[in-house]
Amino acid sequence: MSRDLLLLLEPGFTDPKHPGERFICPHGAPIEGLLASDPALNARLEIRRLPFPRPRAPVIEALDAEHQSLPVLILGDEYPAPADAQTLGEKRFVTDTRRILDLLAQRHGFHKVH
Repeated sequence: MSRDLLLLLEPGFTDPKHPGERFICPHGAPIEGLLASDPALNARLEIRRLPFPRPRAPVIEALDAEHQSLPVLILGDEYPAPADAQTLGEKRFVTDTRRILDLLAQRHGFHKVH
């Protein structure tokens, strides 16, 4: 049995195109906020925060080289995959931030977004 895997950009990442500046991902920030709202629930899924530069080996390993955009929730087999999940071979995954937030509430007990 496999758990859901959430891949995010690490907060405070740097971009060589903008020396001396640090960033957060605008798509990952709401997810980080939800994760911080109830840290005990984080243990219900696997969460990895990755550096900004590509190639992103953990994403390539989990999906493939064509799907390196983050955030992504790769669905495990603990719960049925929703019908709107993207498919890549046997893998099911979601990249839309709002949908990831909804699934974290449905599948892992986080608060729902109002």
